[in-house]
Amino acid sequence: MLVLALVEAGCASGGTTTRAVDPASPSGEESAAADRQLLNGTPNGAWESSYEPLASGPVLIRGGTVMTAAGEEIEDGDVLLVGGRIEAVGVGLDAPAGAMVVDASGRFITPGIIDTHSHLGVYPSPSVEGMGEGNEATNPVTAEVWAEHGVWPQDPGFWRALAGGVTTLQSLPGSANLIGGRGVTLKLVPGRGVTDMMFPGAPMGLKMACGENPKRVYASTGPSTRMGNVAGYREAFIKADSYRAKWDEWLAGDRKSDRPDRDLELETLAEVLRGNILIQNHCYRADDMLTMLELSREFGFSIRSFHHATEAYKIRDRLAEENVGASVWVDWWGFKMEALDGIPQNLALLSDAGARAILHTDSGLEIQIMNQNAARAMYAGRRVGLEVSRDDALRWITINPAWALGIDGETGSLESGKAGDVVVWSGDPFSVYSRADQVFIDGAVVYDRFRSQGNPTSDFELGILPEAGRGGGR
Repeated sequence: MLVLALVEAGCASGGTTTRAVDPASPSGEESAAADRQLLNGTPNGAWESSYEPLASGPVLIRGGTVMTAAGEEIEDGDVLLVGGRIEAVGVGLDAPAGAMVVDASGRFITPGIIDTHSHLGVYPSPSVEGMGEGNEATNPVTAEVWAEHGVWPQDPGFWRALAGGVTTLQSLPGSANLIGGRGVTLKLVPGRGVTDMMFPGAPMGLKMACGENPKRVYASTGPSTRMGNVAGYREAFIKADSYRAKWDEWLAGDRKSDRPDRDLELETLAEVLRGNILIQNHCYRADDMLTMLELSREFGFSIRSFHHATEAYKIRDRLAEENVGASVWVDWWGFKMEALDGIPQNLALLSDAGARAILHTDSGLEIQIMNQNAARAMYAGRRVGLEVSRDDALRWITINPAWALGIDGETGSLESGKAGDVVVWSGDPFSVYSRADQVFIDGAVVYDRFRSQGNPTSDFELGILPEAGRGGGR
């Protein structure tokens, strides 16, 4: 039997690739990879992505202002999509036989927008008690739970986000726990189940939270202080390090002894220690972020991105030096003590220091206007004299979040060979008046605001919305 195994492709990049492995092969490396897949919970293909791109032919998007998120802005430019991928970006490209030609004159073309921090699917609309799946608030450490096991694919919020130009998002557990569980990266295409939406090959994330939230949730049972929070992380990773060592010893041996017992919580943390799961860390204050960096140093793992990070600007040099991203809002602040020092120049200051600046939402509403929020942050920086380019601002919502999710080799910029995740805007995407006209995912038109039928619609809304209003409407 062939097992689709996750094979490390360099922990520094956080990316993974897939390949077929024969467990009967004498190759120790391939056998270890197969067992690593067993550790990840998918010995027979269970929980793997079943995503299949929608059918599409060649597409030439012609004559628009192309913003690549790769340092180049092309006037009167073209983007050619073939086989679901970007074939070429340039000027005066020829349309292949049978291609759909989109006239983008006077319009703008960008990569699809990516949100690193969403709870769509696990906290869907309607927001009622029976639909809340985001927090397994039964223990401070619940590394064993996976957001994908609670995602409702019929969440209407997915299609509102799509109409705002979002093509990919990470759905995360909430922040009640020190370690809240695994997140999942989704493509915004209709699916009967969550695996139909899962971004193929995307590494899983691990949601961790520091500061006030776990203190509040566990005030009566503990941990109730920041001291207790850190002790809880350390205890969990000490156990995970022992578990990982036991399994690695068995994997490296002759395997004649009994296979160690699986532990769902510890195998998640062991995969973090191996570099296969990327930490996405809810953390507001600069001192808390520095504490988490010390924790990562103690146990030898990397934090991929701090989320919310209202004080990230205070340690922007450290974040740049250690290549840790900061997924932040434009100007959400003041709603609790640890959020009091937020400033609208956070993103601009991070970019100026060379850090991985990322705009996120944590909101089913804000995710619909990420382009506008990027514009607000860009101008906030310019008002205080920072040199923030349009490319910088676009990168905050495209290639930088792609990097944070470990998928920047596949999406996030308009470059040859990448997935055809593209948005055609009615005007400058940094204008409040512009809207997403067409949204392509893997070369297929998933959303078109000019068509009255065919845009994705939740079954929940059938018979509720008029046909023209579904999936964003006009």
